[in-house]
Amino acid sequence: MDAGILVVDDELRMRKLIKDFLKQKNFNILEAEDGEKALKMFQENKNRIHLVLLDVMMPKLDGWSVLRQIRQLDKNVPIIMLTARSEEQDELFGFELGVDEYITKPFSPKILVARVEAILKRANPIKNELKNHDGIVIDNDARTVTVDGKNVELSFREYELLKYLIDNENIALSRDKILNTVWNYDYYGDSRTIDSHIKKIRHKLGKKGKYIQTIRGIGYKFEIK
Repeated sequence: MDAGILVVDDELRMRKLIKDFLKQKNFNILEAEDGEKALKMFQENKNRIHLVLLDVMMPKLDGWSVLRQIRQLDKNVPIIMLTARSEEQDELFGFELGVDEYITKPFSPKILVARVEAILKRANPIKNELKNHDGIVIDNDARTVTVDGKNVELSFREYELLKYLIDNENIALSRDKILNTVWNYDYYGDSRTIDSHIKKIRHKLGKKGKYIQTIRGIGYKFEIK
C-alpha cells in the first residue's frame, strides 16, 4: 500500500514505534514533532498525505489547533487523534471539529495499523456507484455528495454515516449498530457522538435533511416519504 501518512507526535519514541509498524505495511511515513511543523508538512505534501495521526498535547501548536487548520485546507482527509486520556467532552469536541477516530494511549500498535488500514479502505472504495435519492446523489468513487446538483461538503465520518443510512433505506438502525459499523470498531464513548453528526448532516442537506428520521428509543433511519 503506497498511501502516505503524516505522524504527528512530540515524543520521538512514539513516532518511531508507529512508523516501524506502519512501514511493515508499506505505508509512506512523514513525521512532525510539533504542531507548526505538522501544518507546514501538510501544506507542502497535501497530495501525498492520505491520513493524519495527530497527537493532542504538543508544543507550539496543540492538536486541536492543527486539526482546525487542516480542516480548513482539506475537509476529507481522515484524521485519527492520539490522546493520553479519554474524556467524553474532549471526544465530542473533537468530533465537532472533524476528527474521524480516537485512539487512547497506551494502545496496541497492531490495532492502530488495523484501524488505519480500515479507514483508508473505506475512504477509497473500488467501485464507482452513483446513487440518487430524491436529489441526494452519492458518488462513491469521488466520495462526493450533491443535493439538487449542489455539492455538499461532508467530513469523512459524516459521509460514511450518511452513506450507511442511505444504503439501509427504510431500516431503523440502532445507535450501537451505527457506531459499530460506521466507526468500524466497538466504540465505547457516548452515543451523543452520533446525534452530533446527524445534526450537522441534516443542516448540510437543507430541506432534504428531513429524510433522516429519529426513531425514539432506537436510533435513526433514512426514509423518503
